[in-house]
Amino acid sequence: RETTITIPFEITGWDEDVYEEPAEGPRLTQALVRKRYRGGLEATSVARLLTAQGEGGRGYLASERVEGTLQGRRGTFVLQHGAVDGDGELRRFGYVVAGSGTGELAGLRGTVRFAHDEDGARVTFTFAL
Repeated sequence: RETTITIPFEITGWDEDVYEEPAEGPRLTQALVRKRYRGGLEATSVARLLTAQGEGGRGYLASERVEGTLQGRRGTFVLQHGAVDGDGELRRFGYVVAGSGTGELAGLRGTVRFAHDEDGARVTFTFAL
């Protein structure tokens, strides 16, 4: 049975380095991002992001290890997510990496959709154990 919850989070650390800034084309960065989740997921995480930020659009790819408690079950898991934004259209994806769940979260599978807007930072998590 799948469950869907929306979880607010805060970014507690952002360490970014530019690794390419060409005269033409997007600026490329890599970042180490730390987060704290609250609510149905009480957890912290560390993510590595690759970003591209240009005049015509932007995008990111992330691999994120989450450690904490998901609805009372303790363990860790890995999310891989990303988005591209340009031409007025935002395309997003996000998944729990199969087999990455540990402890009471072994066997976790699911999808995630991250959002940052006037309502704050949050992730909608649809999952099954």
